[in-house]
Amino acid sequence: MTAVFGVDIGGSGIKGAPVDLGRGALAQERYKVLTPRPSAPEAVVATVREVVRHFGHEGPVGLTFPGVVVRGRTRTAANVDKGWVGLDAEGLFREALDLPATVLNDADAAGLAETAYGAGRDQPGVVLVLTFGTGIGSALFVDGTLVPNTELGHLELRGKDAERRASSAARERHNLSWEQWARRVDEYLDLVEMLISPQLIVIGGGVSRKHERFLPLLREREARVVPAELRNDAGIVGAAMAAARAAG
Repeated sequence: MTAVFGVDIGGSGIKGAPVDLGRGALAQERYKVLTPRPSAPEAVVATVREVVRHFGHEGPVGLTFPGVVVRGRTRTAANVDKGWVGLDAEGLFREALDLPATVLNDADAAGLAETAYGAGRDQPGVVLVLTFGTGIGSALFVDGTLVPNTELGHLELRGKDAERRASSAARERHNLSWEQWARRVDEYLDLVEMLISPQLIVIGGGVSRKHERFLPLLREREARVVPAELRNDAGIVGAAMAAARAAG
C-alpha cells in the first residue's frame, strides 16, 4: 500500500515520520515541532500539517492524541487545550490534511507498537504499557487485544491524579533525583498491580531512553517490568499501524 505516516501529538512536542510497517520502524528520521501554547485545535492542526508536509507525504495518516478518543472524537484533554473536548478530531485532520486520517489515544498507539514489534510481542495474558512523559499514559492488553482508553494515569494517588506525582514531567518539575522519582513510580505501580494484576509492565515514553537510570531502582514485584523497545518512537509507529488498519 501507499506509505503510511504516523504523528504523535504530545503535551510538549508533535513529531511524525513515514513508517515501515514491515519492520515496525521509522522509514526516515522523525521531524519534531514544539506543541503550540495554547494548544488549541487550530494551532495543533497547523503544526501537524507542517510535520506531514515536511515529508511531502500523500497517503493515510495516523495521529495520536493525549486523551480519550472514541470513534475519532476527542472526549478528554488533560494535557492540552480544553477546546479539544467533544471535537470530531478525525474529521478536522482529514479536512486540514486532505488525506485519510485516523486518530487514537497516544498510549494506546504506543502499546499497539510495543505489542506488535517490541517488548510486548507474543506476550500472553495481561500486559500493561505505561508511557511516562508530560503525563502517564496507559495501554492495557489481554492476550494481545487492546482495551482502549484506560487512562490509568488519572488514578487517584495521595489525593491527586497519579500523573501529577509520578510522571516524567513531575520528576523535572519537582527536581527529583532518580531515586526519589523511582519511589513515586513504585507507589504508582503498586496501585496499578492491585487493580489489574498484569503479568508484564512495559515502561515507555520519553524517559524510557534513560531506563538504566531508574528501572534497577524499582522494587521486585509480581509483574515483570521492562523498558519499551521502540522507546519514544512507539507512538508514531502505532499511529501508522492504526491508519493502515483503517485503510484496509
